[in-house]
Amino acid sequence: MGSAKILVVDDEIGILKLLEITLRKENFINIETETTGKGALQKVKENSYDIILLDIMLPDLSGFELCTEIRKHTNTPIIFVSARSTDFDKLTGLGIGGDDYITKPFNPLEVIARIKVILRRQLMYESSQQQNNTVYDYGYFTLNLQSATLIVKKQHIECTAKELELLHFFCKNPNRIFTTAQLYEFVWGNDVFGEEKTVTIHISKLRKKLGDDTRKPKIIVNLRGIGYKFIPPNEAFICE
Repeated sequence: MGSAKILVVDDEIGILKLLEITLRKENFINIETETTGKGALQKVKENSYDIILLDIMLPDLSGFELCTEIRKHTNTPIIFVSARSTDFDKLTGLGIGGDDYITKPFNPLEVIARIKVILRRQLMYESSQQQNNTVYDYGYFTLNLQSATLIVKKQHIECTAKELELLHFFCKNPNRIFTTAQLYEFVWGNDVFGEEKTVTIHISKLRKKLGDDTRKPKIIVNLRGIGYKFIPPNEAFICE
């Protein structure tokens, strides 16, 4: 895990130094920093990273714009680290492809904890992909774990690693109810720092990619006040 390549993007030199020092103390030695959005995007185009820490208020591009551009090139996990703490900002960050969101001022150890969780889950997921030939074929959609692909109505759907991992968890546990806290613990791997919005935004994105009606979902249903349940679909079910 210490060999992970990390890109930290922030225009505050003090924040960059704090994160770099903290990461090195935790034996993360392969760290690159950038103070501008354009510079960070160029780095992403030229290099491969295991995780990206991204501020929102950059001098040229906003972190939201940068995240959108990054997602055109890679599914590398992105953690937003920003002083913007409104629900709208968090929903926006997670909705455009962010994997997690931390608000400033932050405890450096919390950042480290979330990085370790994401990297550990990433390694576990990649390992399971290599060893697992499982294909979940419901007629309406197919999830192939070995190739990490989602096919909906014979169309290939682009998904982030976290979206595929969440869908895989649902497929493994059909017709069972899970609270948002349980989903965060099982899929994100942490029950201490998780936020409900992280789960709800990823479920909303999955519903859209599955063609599930977000107002009256039939595949990933919400039992108000209880949690979420995955109901395996088929063509007849969806076309009712």
